[in-house]
Amino acid sequence: MERGDAPAASKADGVASLGGIAFPALLLAAAGALHTLAYVHTAAWPLALAALALLVFILQASAPLRAAILAFAFGVGWLVAGTWWLYISMHRYGGLPAPLAALAVVALAAALSLYLALAAALWARLRRGRAVADAALFAALWLLVELARGVLFTGFPWVAFGYAFVDAPLAGLAPWVGVYGIGAVAAFAAALLGGLMQVVAGRRATVVAAVVALLTLPGVFGPGSHTTAAGSLQVTLLQPNVAQDEKFAADRLPGTLRWVTQQLTGARDGLVIAPETAVPLLPAQLEEVAPGYWAALQEHFGRAGRAALVGVPLGDFERGYTNSVAGLSAATAQQPYRYDKAHLVPFGEFIPTGFRWFVDMMQIPLGDFARGGFEQPSFAVGAQRVAPNICYEDLFGEELARRFVVPASAPTVLANVSNIGWFGNTVAIPQHLNISRFRSLELQRPMLRATNTGATVVIDYQGVVRAALPPLTQGVLVSVVEGRQGTTPFAAWAGRYGLWPLGLLAAVVIGVSAGWSRRAPGG
Repeated sequence: MERGDAPAASKADGVASLGGIAFPALLLAAAGALHTLAYVHTAAWPLALAALALLVFILQASAPLRAAILAFAFGVGWLVAGTWWLYISMHRYGGLPAPLAALAVVALAAALSLYLALAAALWARLRRGRAVADAALFAALWLLVELARGVLFTGFPWVAFGYAFVDAPLAGLAPWVGVYGIGAVAAFAAALLGGLMQVVAGRRATVVAAVVALLTLPGVFGPGSHTTAAGSLQVTLLQPNVAQDEKFAADRLPGTLRWVTQQLTGARDGLVIAPETAVPLLPAQLEEVAPGYWAALQEHFGRAGRAALVGVPLGDFERGYTNSVAGLSAATAQQPYRYDKAHLVPFGEFIPTGFRWFVDMMQIPLGDFARGGFEQPSFAVGAQRVAPNICYEDLFGEELARRFVVPASAPTVLANVSNIGWFGNTVAIPQHLNISRFRSLELQRPMLRATNTGATVVIDYQGVVRAALPPLTQGVLVSVVEGRQGTTPFAAWAGRYGLWPLGLLAAVVIGVSAGWSRRAPGG
């Protein structure tokens, strides 16, 4: 009879643990949504820390199932608020019915939040009520969640937690541990803060002091200088500001091509960069609309002292096409330079297996690109080696780091060409700017951003914006950039091993915590 009572008691405890879950779930969903302000207004980074501390505080009193549900709510609020602009690309420009577009955004957020739900359940199961050990376990699980979201199924690391700290003292760790490492350190600090209510009163001051030191010391010591100056280069960055629904319009296209041509050929000596698909037609299509277009540009930039990088699709419908950057200069007159995008956007640039029906519901031209390689050469401009990356690719610092494995051919300047016009006048513009700034911090390289609608900027090797055009305006930005040479610790280890060192560290911490949990009384 006693054995028969145990399942009933366990079931009752489980039901009790779910009681009154609606309010904390809504509270955490709101906290997850609110903290995304820090990815736009970077001075608000303490808000991101406070939101995660609130999650930890509420999870402490939760059984695994309840913890999973609450963390799932936090994740959905966070990711919907951080990526809601996907709705614009699918509905306004893709023609997907509004309810289905909204559902798609929520479904993506929910799917990615399952990682966090599983991690929270595991944390609730393994934690032992020791502030530092529990915080380390939380940070390790958080790190694995971020890595899974950034790697699995081609990865979607937008609004990774570390991006909230691009202007915080923690940014001093960027050239050492990268954005995921900073996210883990911030998660550790947040977990300590969230656990303060469980700490004996006499020890709270010690924990607070430890958190303050953890958050401020990287800024006191700074990121260090792992690179040296490699000369300067004059640059001209174009921002056509063509609305996405007008980009392929027959009545607008000739005018756009003329403007791009005028700015390319009118630029001063040095390097001029036009954004992603600034020329939006495949070569055969372009020849029909503007005969001799490429030949005229090649002739112009065949003169010494002038060079250009132009975003353009290359290939054809029969043999396949790529989202590319063409390099024009005297040195490439006989053998044209091209960079083909390697990390494609699912649904927008390639079709995941089983989702053809979904993509067919949208009006996306050139929606099934071929992939380029991850270790393509840089474009030589004078003494500089300029490494292009296209739009979404600069979310993947570990992939850009692969270009630094051979120091002699490593880039001295990075150049991102983007078309954020797909997302309208939204927070996607400043979010992407701060992502690019983080790449500069990690790799200690300047980043040139030539975009369709913004943000078109020059970022120095310390992540500081040195020159910028107002978003959503047509214009030309002329500036000078200082190239850099040398390799950061992050570029050295991530270039060779990817994100595996961080994943291994997280696994070791979780494994040790699991061992302690099994040995503990009642574990």
